[in-house]
Order: sequence, then C-alpha cells, then structure tokens
Amino acid sequence: MGAERAVLQRAPGKIIFRFHARDLHLVPGTAKDGKPVHFRVKIDGTAPGEDHGSDTDPNGAGTVQEHRLYQLLRKKGAVEDRTFEIEFLDPGVRAFAFTFG
Repeated sequence: MGAERAVLQRAPGKIIFRFHARDLHLVPGTAKDGKPVHFRVKIDGTAPGEDHGSDTDPNGAGTVQEHRLYQLLRKKGAVEDRTFEIEFLDPGVRAFAFTFG
C-alpha cells in the first residue's frame, strides 16, 4: 500500500467492499513490465451476468492492459447496497481509485 496506490506483489489478491451505486469503475495499471493482469469480478458472491460493465464479460472476467478507467459493473434495475469483489489472478496490478456512478 502506498499513498496513491496499492500494488499486488503475489497473486491471487482480492478487494472486497460494500457500495451503493449503479456503476462501479476502477483505475488500475500494470506493473512496469507491462504484462496484462487478468481479473474476475463478483457482485454479492456471483458473476455479474447482465450487470457486467464494458470492461468485463457476463462471467466477470476482464484484463488490465493499460493504465485507464475500467467499467467493471453497470447495474440494471434498482440501485441497492451490494457487495463487490475483484480478484486479480496475476501479480503486478496497481490499483489507484474506485469511482461510482
């Protein structure tokens, strides 16, 4: 953990938290070697299905390939409190900030 980011040294690694929003985004980046980092997201313990974001598939799979904003979830229907989980399957990811919409 640093002042501006968290870096995963060994895989796998998870971030889990509660949120209340329609959209969930993450600003990650890859390690200095630039290797892609695969991840999987879950909402309330299951794959997001139709609530997946533009950077994940219905099974929750995605890949960090560059430093930018990734849309992880786009909730359909009513907004309510949910539990979000992202598991990074490869080392080296740098997580900077979550944003919500």
